[in-house]
Order: sequence, then C-alpha cells, then structure tokens
Amino acid sequence: MENVNLIDTFSEFRELKSIDRATMMSVLEDVFRSLLAKNHGTDENFDVIINVDKGDFEIWRNREVVEDGAVEDSNLEISLTEAKTIDDDYEVGEEVSDEVKLEDFGRRSILALRQNLTSRILELEKDHIYNKYKDKISDIITGEVYQVWNREILLLDDEGNELILPKTEQIPSDYFR
Repeated sequence: MENVNLIDTFSEFRELKSIDRATMMSVLEDVFRSLLAKNHGTDENFDVIINVDKGDFEIWRNREVVEDGAVEDSNLEISLTEAKTIDDDYEVGEEVSDEVKLEDFGRRSILALRQNLTSRILELEKDHIYNKYKDKISDIITGEVYQVWNREILLLDDEGNELILPKTEQIPSDYFR
C-alpha cells in the first residue's frame, strides 16, 4: 500500500519538466540513503537501485558471513547458519546480498521518507522558478491574475507556475479582480 504512494510521488517527480534524470536519481537515492542511515546507523553497505521509468526501486544489503555467535553488528555481518538459509553455498568470509523490503522499515519511516521526498521535490521546483526569474529583474513579464488577496496577488505564468505579487510591488492605481 505504501509502495503505491511512493510510486505516485515518483510520477509527480517525473512530471516536473525542470528536473533532469540525473538529478532525480540522485535525490531519490539520497532520500533512501538517509532513511537507511537513520534506521541502521550506516548506509555504506547498501545498494540502492532505482528505475525511474517504472517508478520502482530495490534496496540490497551486503553483509559478511561470520561464524555462528561471532556477529557483532547484524547490519554488517550475518551468521553462517542464517546465510545458509539464503543459499547453502555460503562460507565464512563471503559477502551475502539480501533484498531489504520497504515494509521492513515500518509505516512511520515510510511516511517520513515520502514527506522528505516531497519536500525535496518542492525545493527543486522553487530553485527552478528562482533561476528562471532571477535574471529578469526589472523586466516586464505577463501572467494571469489567479487570486486577489488584501496584501498580494497570485499570478500564473505561461508555464502554470504560481507567482506572488506583493502590494508593495503593484502600481497603486491598478485594480485587479
């Protein structure tokens, strides 16, 4: 169920024309890695594989096989007996990769991940709008009046971005409705 919410967030992410594929991949990986680091203490032994086109992802944990009873950190090491439940051929010193399911993180962590992802998307969107308009200071641009408030007006530009025009920047004799 939560996985579907994340896939929706992926598609919201993809719809933003301003975000290139490489940026999208790195932001998604960052968000997953911060969750892994928070839950497991480190994210160095995890591989995060993201398929942006399908809107899915895989997280793999790499652990070293150690003798039974010698496991000091269950995030970095796995006992020989436990490794043999995955595959009989594992021996001490080898590396085991097992998939970490999103459900294993718990509902709260998944909601935090989604919220973090959404806030990063909004941040990128704001940066894009800022970069678009920063060189247009003192230029005249057109926009459609969308909503009129006491202290400001909400405008929509040609791309559908919401822009705010404060009362202090308006021509006093102009009246919008």
